[in-house]
Amino acid sequence: MDDLLAEFLTETAENLEVIDTELVRFEADPEDTATLNTIFRLVHTIKGTCGFLGLPRLEAVAHAGETLLGRFRDKALAVTPEAVTLVLQSIDRIKAILVGLEAHGAEIPGDDNDIILFLQAAAEGKRSAPPTPAPSPALEADPVGPNGEKWDRDLQRFLRPGEVSLADLEAAFQANATEAPGAPAPVGAPPPPKPIKSDAAPELVGEADNNSKGGQAAAQTIRVSVDVLEELMNTVSELVLTRNQLLQMVRGLNESEFKAPLQRLSNITAELQDRVMKTRMQPVGAAWRRLPRIVRDICRETGKKIVLRLEGEATELDRQVLELIKDPLTHMIRNSADHGIEASDQRAAKGKPEVGEIRLAAHHEGGHIIMIVADDGAGLNIERIRQKAIDKGLVSTAEAAVLSDAEVQKFIFAPGFSTAAAVTNLSGRGVGMDVVKTNIELIGGSIELSSVFGQGTTFRIKIPLTLAIVSALILGVNGQRFAAPQTSVVELVRVGAGSEYKIDQINRTPVLRLREQLLPVVDLGETLRIAAPGEKAAMARYVAVMQVGATRFGVVVDEVHDTEEIVVKPLASMLRGVPMLSGATILGDGSVVVILDPNGLADALGRARETAQKAQDAITVTSGAHEGEQSLILFRAGGDAVKAAPLMLVTRLEDLPVETIERADGRAVLQYRGALMPVIHAAGDYAFKTQGCQPLLVFTHGESPFGLAVDEILDIVHERVALDLTADRPGVLGAAVIRGRATELMDIGHYLEIAQADWHDGRRARAPKGRVLLIEGSEFTRNLLRPLIVAAGYEVATAPGAKQAAALKDEAGQFDAVLADIDADPHAAAALARQIASDPSWQAPPCIALSGRHTQAAQFSDCVRKTDRAQVLAALDYAVRQRRDGQNEEAA
Repeated sequence: MDDLLAEFLTETAENLEVIDTELVRFEADPEDTATLNTIFRLVHTIKGTCGFLGLPRLEAVAHAGETLLGRFRDKALAVTPEAVTLVLQSIDRIKAILVGLEAHGAEIPGDDNDIILFLQAAAEGKRSAPPTPAPSPALEADPVGPNGEKWDRDLQRFLRPGEVSLADLEAAFQANATEAPGAPAPVGAPPPPKPIKSDAAPELVGEADNNSKGGQAAAQTIRVSVDVLEELMNTVSELVLTRNQLLQMVRGLNESEFKAPLQRLSNITAELQDRVMKTRMQPVGAAWRRLPRIVRDICRETGKKIVLRLEGEATELDRQVLELIKDPLTHMIRNSADHGIEASDQRAAKGKPEVGEIRLAAHHEGGHIIMIVADDGAGLNIERIRQKAIDKGLVSTAEAAVLSDAEVQKFIFAPGFSTAAAVTNLSGRGVGMDVVKTNIELIGGSIELSSVFGQGTTFRIKIPLTLAIVSALILGVNGQRFAAPQTSVVELVRVGAGSEYKIDQINRTPVLRLREQLLPVVDLGETLRIAAPGEKAAMARYVAVMQVGATRFGVVVDEVHDTEEIVVKPLASMLRGVPMLSGATILGDGSVVVILDPNGLADALGRARETAQKAQDAITVTSGAHEGEQSLILFRAGGDAVKAAPLMLVTRLEDLPVETIERADGRAVLQYRGALMPVIHAAGDYAFKTQGCQPLLVFTHGESPFGLAVDEILDIVHERVALDLTADRPGVLGAAVIRGRATELMDIGHYLEIAQADWHDGRRARAPKGRVLLIEGSEFTRNLLRPLIVAAGYEVATAPGAKQAAALKDEAGQFDAVLADIDADPHAAAALARQIASDPSWQAPPCIALSGRHTQAAQFSDCVRKTDRAQVLAALDYAVRQRRDGQNEEAA
């Protein structure tokens, strides 16, 4: 019976999460019979199992809820917000009973007539206000875990060792709150939702990109204990370590009979590791199930109208990471709904749609998951935050006056920081964003913020795909080795004797001048106190350039050994207080090394970060010599001539053994990140190397990468490019003088079409995301941006100026967005934007300014750097989506 009860608790908890989400969706569309049937079936299953296990309380509540749902299904009752609220409250009561059942192994006696009678009355068509949710006397005391863990009502789980409940934190801040006008709200369970008339009920839609409906046949699955998976993962981890040790043993041998079987063992181990990792992976949508219900309840309590859009629910990540990200996401969604989105009357007064939007999206990017939490609400009030930071003593008045908007916005992550005018049960106590940032950084992630006052706020969360096995770069200092997570390392730079780069001192603070950028640096040996300050200043050393969030910095080391997949182990107790260390691992030769924590190293920068930023700002202000420069990667392919490609189009540089490039259907392909990637050589098939390693430039269009093989990668340069000669030869834009040498500029769009011959056919089968007009006077920049935008799924027309743009509109029809350069002639660009907005024949497409030196542009909806690929595409996607949503609302 214990096994049956444990199975029942697990299955019922999963079903209740689904019911929560589906009820919110059903309330928005009462005609959706498929969703209603799914809800009814799940409630009926819970009721039937309760009867079999002898759980009368659960059975009675589930039966009353099932009766009301049955009346909905038979069309005998109209679906009202009050009735749906009753069903949701019955689900909450079932959850409360399940908590006691799990804690005590038996159903706790209690009286549920309050909710049952209301459900019965509603099923009979009698209208009444929902009951006040009050736990029965037997449930007033929170349950206690098997090891004495405390139950947290807000998080709906037992607290981890050393963790403080959200209610306790809120109570502490509330006790010291001085800005709240009146008595503070009670701490603990939230008050009952206020009844709202059905004709004034706020709208809420939970939309998922897969639009899956209930009732579909489930895939064949088997339930496996998490402990079994953890043990399996640990076993595979040990196998990986053993594989690494064996490979290390034969790496220095020229001839060995073990090389072939060890290579096979390595492949099998990698496949096994991949399969086991997949068993730990779960769709991120599992962490989002309760969010529509949370937003729906906030709507009813505040009277707001909010639509929650979910995108990328099928994106998978490690179960351990998924559990750790649930609570931060809940905080952020509650914050956006309560703080960010304005009331309907306020939105209408600003010319916004009455229904606010919160968008939660997830996608893979390299070895990370990127989550976007965005709202179209009020945005952050920069001046209010600035004044609040001064009042709280976080910054002086003089310092605050010179801070940029982005720096001021970061104050919302300070502990106890809040700009709310009043303390409510939802927000205003300064508890939340600092906890979110801390929790995300604890798992090696980062969070970035961008906000425009009056338009909305966007958070970009970057978290690792898994915490179990990671790729690491092995660094050496004073004979000791350290592992640095490879996902945080941007590049390696050699400094000192014999190198063009060196570490300078500004105000006695070390900085690295890297391609006209000043980076703060930290000496790893000095920071960990295993080297004396300044003793290696004259030596040739290395700088590992790392990035944490928006902060890029350098870590100075003596040696760079190799990259290796490592298994993360916890630190010994005596090292857990060192903030620069996050764990330990065993290398292939059996030695134990510690893993560096990039967040801790960033914190160790101290004033070096501020000094480097001020010096960089001074350089930017006093020197305009680098405006209009393009970042290019230089290489050779098929001869001694130097060729160049735009760096912004390159997603990765690889140097892979020639044996990894195979042939399929007469084409060169590479097994790359779980899929086949087409590879072509910039000089033709004959130029592929036959031994050693083949350098590759990896480009990506949409979700599909392709590799461009070259003979040798030379350098990355930043130059102002002017095409001196144009070329008729396919694949070449022309020639320019770069670094004193004639250099061919490659047309990457040409190679993209060759690499994926069926690309255009596939695009014709799919509707384009929109039609874009690109206005840019520089032929080079037009040819740089056009393949990038086409690869993102848009049809693109180009024009060198405003007159040609107007002619294109008359000839080719309407556009969904316009990208226009503002550097060459800002006044002409602004006049064109005004014409597009005022002339009805244009149909008011959003205009985005492209610039190399400006951050804002009047008359334009947005301004982005033309050399920032991610920013250009993000702004374009957002503008087109907003326009389409507005058109759909008008049509409705």
